[in-house]
Amino acid sequence: MKASIVDLRYKTSDILKALDRNESVTVLYHGKIKGIIKPAREKSVLKVKDHPFFGMHRNPKETVLGELDNLRKPRHDL
Repeated sequence: MKASIVDLRYKTSDILKALDRNESVTVLYHGKIKGIIKPAREKSVLKVKDHPFFGMHRNPKETVLGELDNLRKPRHDL
């Protein structure tokens, strides 16, 4: 959908209906594109256990302190 600045003011309900239909609204000012209003996606509810990073280090090769030492060492060992 395309909407001018005046449409934003007077036809707000039509613009909101377009966003409810998951349409993007292109905002025009003097016939030139000023911006695009995109519909917000609903946040997905994800449990921490379901995140791919969870349990990544179940069988660690090093101790926690050893891994921290590796992360904290300088970029180039001289």
